[in-house]
Amino acid sequence: MKQKPFLSLDEVKRIAAAAEAEALANQWAVSIAIVDDGGHLLWLQRLDGAAAISAQIAPAKAHTAALGRRESKVYEDIINQGRVSFLSAPGLNGLLEGGVPILQDGFCVGAVGVSGVKSSEDAQIARAGIAALG
Repeated sequence: MKQKPFLSLDEVKRIAAAAEAEALANQWAVSIAIVDDGGHLLWLQRLDGAAAISAQIAPAKAHTAALGRRESKVYEDIINQGRVSFLSAPGLNGLLEGGVPILQDGFCVGAVGVSGVKSSEDAQIARAGIAALG
């Protein structure tokens, strides 16, 4: 039987702390979501001042990135390039930039989704969180 890595609670907390630090350093009010490889929510935090809807969008972006094993921006680009039928893809709701997969040893072990500022800034925060893993 093959074995694969997974996110520990300690790693989730490190990702969350680094993502929060990036957001606060830029004075960005966002929600940060971390999911496992199946898109199941492991962490959600909404920083002071973040819009309520961001607490729904961030997990959706993370879910999409984990299941697709690629950044959620890929799907946004597909749709923006005219393939609007992709909106009917089952189980994917966060088809916006800001979801970034966490890759370890060739496996997707989860993803970080951020919502609340410009999409590129959401992705910047997610990547800063993932970078905390080293």
